[in-house]
Amino acid sequence: MTAPHPVRAAAEAAARRSRGLRRFTAPRPPAPETCELCGAPVPEDHRHLVDTDRRSLACACADCALLMDRPGAAGGRFRAVPDRRLTDPDHGFDDGLWDRLGIPVGVVFFFRNTALDRLVALYPSPAGATEHQLEPEGERAVLDATRLAGDLAPDTEAVLVRRTDGHTECHLVPVDLAYELTGRMRMLWRGFDGGAEARAAVDGLFAEVRRTARTLGAPRP
Repeated sequence: MTAPHPVRAAAEAAARRSRGLRRFTAPRPPAPETCELCGAPVPEDHRHLVDTDRRSLACACADCALLMDRPGAAGGRFRAVPDRRLTDPDHGFDDGLWDRLGIPVGVVFFFRNTALDRLVALYPSPAGATEHQLEPEGERAVLDATRLAGDLAPDTEAVLVRRTDGHTECHLVPVDLAYELTGRMRMLWRGFDGGAEARAAVDGLFAEVRRTARTLGAPRP
């Protein structure tokens, strides 16, 4: 039997070691998302719960989300985020109100925080969702500006408002969609004003909301 060429044998051995090391050095595929209540796998398009104790969002399977739709489930700690979307074409968010509220950017969302028993205002920034302090008169002004603000499901729905080039739009959306917007902005933010890529992401999300939202007062399809 002919002995293997020493150089070729060394190269083959190195190749085998390299293939073995790749198991440990290659990036691992992301772990599948699971329901944070029961551990079951969830699809990419899954529902969320608001954890009112931790003030955070939790992924949920269809069964757990349905369970948390019931009033008082889990002692009220978890609340399922609904998928209601409405738009108010007759809102009163004019430039004067925007200036009185002192909001420093062109996008803001409001939701009713049951722990604080008041409206909370948040806006996108490079650091994520940043709270804007609302004075009592500011909260009253928001409630007067749109009927959507008074119709919010606590903790789980938000009034999402955007002002661009003298035009302002106002929508009621699931609160996880509002946080998704701030997450996109945080990842894409460039420079002082966010940059073109972040603005394009905002344009896309608002286009989706306009497409899927029902006009306030219009009959359900």
